[in-house]
Amino acid sequence: MGNYFLGIDVGSTKSHALIADETGRVLGIGVGGAGNYEGVGCSGYQAVLHEITGQALQSAGIPRSEIAAAGFGISGYDWPAERTLIREGIAALGLGCPVKIANDTIIGLKAGAPQGWGVALVAGTGTNCYGLDANGREAHITGAGMLFGEFGGGIDIAWKTLHCIGYAWTRRGPQTRLTDALVHHLGAKHPADLLEGLALGRYRVGAEIAPLVFDVARAGDRAARDVITWLARELAFSALGVIRQLALDTAAFDLVLIGGIFNGGELLLHPLEREIRKAAPGVRFTRLTAPPAIGGVLLAMEAMEEDERIPCKSVYRRLTQTAITVFAGTELGGSLPPGSHDTASAGIGAPESGCV
Repeated sequence: MGNYFLGIDVGSTKSHALIADETGRVLGIGVGGAGNYEGVGCSGYQAVLHEITGQALQSAGIPRSEIAAAGFGISGYDWPAERTLIREGIAALGLGCPVKIANDTIIGLKAGAPQGWGVALVAGTGTNCYGLDANGREAHITGAGMLFGEFGGGIDIAWKTLHCIGYAWTRRGPQTRLTDALVHHLGAKHPADLLEGLALGRYRVGAEIAPLVFDVARAGDRAARDVITWLARELAFSALGVIRQLALDTAAFDLVLIGGIFNGGELLLHPLEREIRKAAPGVRFTRLTAPPAIGGVLLAMEAMEEDERIPCKSVYRRLTQTAITVFAGTELGGSLPPGSHDTASAGIGAPESGCV
C-alpha cells in the first residue's frame, strides 16, 4: 500500500475524484455527473463512484491497491439510516483501505477552512448547512429543504419568483418585472399564457432562473429584491442554527460559502452577513474557491491519523493550490447549470395531463 489518498465529492449535479500524495501533490482526477442517490437511484450513485474513481486512478497511473485511505463526501447522506446504502456503494469499489464518509458539505468545509472546522453554508440548486467545532463535534440542519422549512437554493428562488408573479397577476401584490422576464425566458405569449402554461405543465422552471432573478433585482424591481432579501434571511437562519448547536456564537471561526447562488453578490451577501454577525460577531466569511474533493483527501488523511489531527498547513496549501490548477476548465466553478439532475431542479410547474 502506498502513500496516496483518494478524495471523492459526490454531488447532486456533478461529482469529482482526486488523488494526492502525502505532501499534497495532486496526481490524478476524475470528473462525472450527478451522484446523489435521491436523484439518480442507487445504481446511478454506484456508477458515478466507479466512473470517477477509475478516471482518477488511471490519470494518476496507480492501482487501487496503492490507495492508503479514502475520504468521501456524499450529497444526500444526511441520516444514520442511509449509512448502509452509502457504504455498500463504497465497498463495491474494492479499495481495501480505511475510509471516512461524510455529507458533501463537510468536505466543502474542510476544503475551505484551513483549520479544518467551522461552518459551511451551501446555496446551489438546493441548500444545506453543516458545522464542526474545534473538537470535531458535528452539527447540521436536516437537508430536507421545503419539508422542514429550510430554504436557500436556486429552486427556492424559483418557487418564490412564481409566487411573486402570481401575486402580481391576481392583484394580491405589486406588479413586477419578473413577469416579463419569465415570459421572455420561457417564450410565452403573454403573462396569462405563462401562468396557464405553468399550471398545466407546458412550461417548467427550476434553479436555472436564479441569475435572471438577480438581474431583475439589480435593476431595482421591488419584488425581485424582496426575493433575494428573503433568501438571505433564510440562509442566515440555517447558519445560525448550526452556530447555536455548536455554541460558536462567541468564537472566532470560518463560515465557508459554497455554491453558485453566492455569485449573486452584495444583494445577497450584505444582508446575509449582517444577520449572522448580529449573533456571531467573530465569524469570518470566505468563499470556497478550491474543489471540494480536496476536503475528501483531507478526510482520508485524517483516517490515517489515530488522533484525527488535521494535516499540517503546508499540506493544505499545496493541496489547494495544485488542485485548483489541475481542475481548471472542468466546470468546478459556480454557475448554476440548466437541466441539473438533482431532484430539486427537475422544474416547477404542474405535470402535463397523464404524467405523474
